Amino acid sequence: MIKKRLAELIAQSSDGAVTPDEVLAATVPLSALGVTSIALLRLIDAIESEFGVEFDLSEDGMELLDDFDRLAGYLASR
Repeated sequence: MIKKRLAELIAQSSDGAVTPDEVLAATVPLSALGVTSIALLRLIDAIESEFGVEFDLSEDGMELLDDFDRLAGYLASR
């Protein structure tokens, strides 16, 4: 399942600042959970490697990164 794997990647990228369960249960943006900009950069690398996509670093792409459900939907559509 994409959401489960993505939650694991977010937890790894954040060096454990959030757990996969916290990500899956969240109703707030990832930044509100404590996911830092450094963690987001790590997450981009992980997503590109894991899912074989190139991530858009425009403002729209960065907003997508902060929304777990939108990000999972984006990856599922690829």
